[in-house]
Amino acid sequence: MNRPPLPPIAVPPGLPFLALGGPTGVGKSAVALALAPRMNAEILVADSMQVYRGFSTGTGKPTTAEQAAIPHHGLDLVEPGAGFDAAAFRAAAVSACGAIRARGHLPLVVAGTGLYLRALRQGLCEAPAPDPALRLRLRAEARRLGAAGLHARLKGADPQAAARLSPNDRTRVLRALEVLEQTGVPLSRLQKEHRRTRGAPAGLVVGVTRDRGDLYRRIEARIQAMVAGGLEEEVRVLLARGYEGTSPMRGLGYRHFVPVVRGERTPAEAVRLMQRDTRRYAKRQLTWFRKEPGIVWLALAPEESPATTAERVVALLADRAKEEAAPWSA
Repeated sequence: MNRPPLPPIAVPPGLPFLALGGPTGVGKSAVALALAPRMNAEILVADSMQVYRGFSTGTGKPTTAEQAAIPHHGLDLVEPGAGFDAAAFRAAAVSACGAIRARGHLPLVVAGTGLYLRALRQGLCEAPAPDPALRLRLRAEARRLGAAGLHARLKGADPQAAARLSPNDRTRVLRALEVLEQTGVPLSRLQKEHRRTRGAPAGLVVGVTRDRGDLYRRIEARIQAMVAGGLEEEVRVLLARGYEGTSPMRGLGYRHFVPVVRGERTPAEAVRLMQRDTRRYAKRQLTWFRKEPGIVWLALAPEESPATTAERVVALLADRAKEEAAPWSA
């Protein structure tokens, strides 16, 4: 028998936002949908792929029904060919959070992109604006060297930045090299200095994790669902619209199924590679989040329902609110 929904709880005073962070496939979105009614919350998605219009199936974007049930923000902000970065996300997120709070609701951030969450919590370091001529030169170098060669160049100049960036993350690798050439200072050093002077990060972040075997099984099932849901056809449509070569087309799933559309790879091989690369990406996400200050971690059992996890988050917030000093800072 279904239990009646639990009543909403009051928005904790002084809490600028609550965030759920963790790797892809861990279940953040489902927990957020269960938690939002209890917290009088609206959902803000911090995902560097879901900001692009037309990229839905392969990014796990919330469905139309889910978006109708709970207001969502941070989705479909730009066309695939447009530039978008952490600074653009922060501007959009700060505006969205202000509007949500003005309505008496709590911003509930669902964060898969750690850099976007960091930008919201701590702001961004002072770095020069992009130089169009320099960027063109670096892009030409990227085409000549390839992803691995470009990443190796960054590793030689700024090993700390290279360690946290995937060779496939060409946009951020190029930005790190660009800042280095513009300032003569490694981007990692600028970011470290910013964190030192910024103070405690804002908001409260609950990190959601699972046993590795459980997480990997969920990732594999998630990818199979994406394929069954039309990922190949979505890639076909995006290519027909001329989006080949854009930043989101290099994302997980899309870069794997472009050769399928061209007849150069079987769907089964694309799924295998996508599952492998998504597992690797989840591992990098966990590494990133575990280095972030002040995250409170919840380990989920394999059969734990989103509603159960939501109630655990509610209990955690109640305990945190009893603390005397700055309960909503990390």
